[in-house]
Amino acid sequence: MEAKPEKRGKTFVKKLRHKYRLVVMNDETFEERYSLRLSQLNLFTVFGLLVIGLIIFTTFVIAFSPLREYIPGYSGDVKTRRNLITLAAQIDSLEKNARQKDLMVNNIKSVIDGTVGQKQDSISTRSKPDLNSVKLTPSADESRFRSEIEEQDKYNLNETVGNTRFSEISSYYFFTPMKGKVTTTFNPGERHFGVDVVAPKNEAVKSTLDGTVVFAGWTSETGHVIQVQHSNNLVSIYKHNSVLLKKEGQQVKAGEAIAITGNSGELSTSPHLHFEIWFDGKPIDPQEHMVF
Repeated sequence: MEAKPEKRGKTFVKKLRHKYRLVVMNDETFEERYSLRLSQLNLFTVFGLLVIGLIIFTTFVIAFSPLREYIPGYSGDVKTRRNLITLAAQIDSLEKNARQKDLMVNNIKSVIDGTVGQKQDSISTRSKPDLNSVKLTPSADESRFRSEIEEQDKYNLNETVGNTRFSEISSYYFFTPMKGKVTTTFNPGERHFGVDVVAPKNEAVKSTLDGTVVFAGWTSETGHVIQVQHSNNLVSIYKHNSVLLKKEGQQVKAGEAIAITGNSGELSTSPHLHFEIWFDGKPIDPQEHMVF
């Protein structure tokens, strides 16, 4: 007659709990040296604890000892990998700065030699104000005036009169950097080598000719200043800006926005643009060549 499942289960548990005696005896005298009462359940428990302890010990050895580096496929020290990532980022940054400096030097050489330079990547690490309110597109009157001048220039032959070098400037059509009211005119006797132009807030300051930016920085007296080198030894300077939109070494086109008008510097008392033109190292009156 087959035993019921409940009886079989009880019989199995009873066997697990059945006690056995482990005796250590002297082989010659059969004297009992040590005895231990055990059951199958105790053996399974002890063996399981030993296995778990061995797994925990192995895990600690792998995680916190140098032996982990000899295990195939282990990723290595976390600190070392973090340092390698940091060094790789620093190397990439240094390479980028080195390329920028090389391009800037090449552009300066091109300006000196009178050849066309390369464009430099514009990478700004400073935060800039919101430029959504800045008017970067020319007005309808400006566009119409520029079109008329370009049409006239197609068939215009300039005559050289008087000083030959100075007459070369007459072949240029200067783009007005900013439309506004001239409050202070050109007066070299009072060491005022340009004109002061007042315009609405956040007005774009534009390059008067094609050229390359040779200086874009800050001075305590004139604030944010940008200087553009043009061909034929012509230089234009724009002072007291609030924001500079171009970097040293970048090429600009006539009429392209290069700064935003402002009130920076100790010599400025209100928002305006101080604009200068230098030819062969001498200042010239901007109002003789353009209408503000």
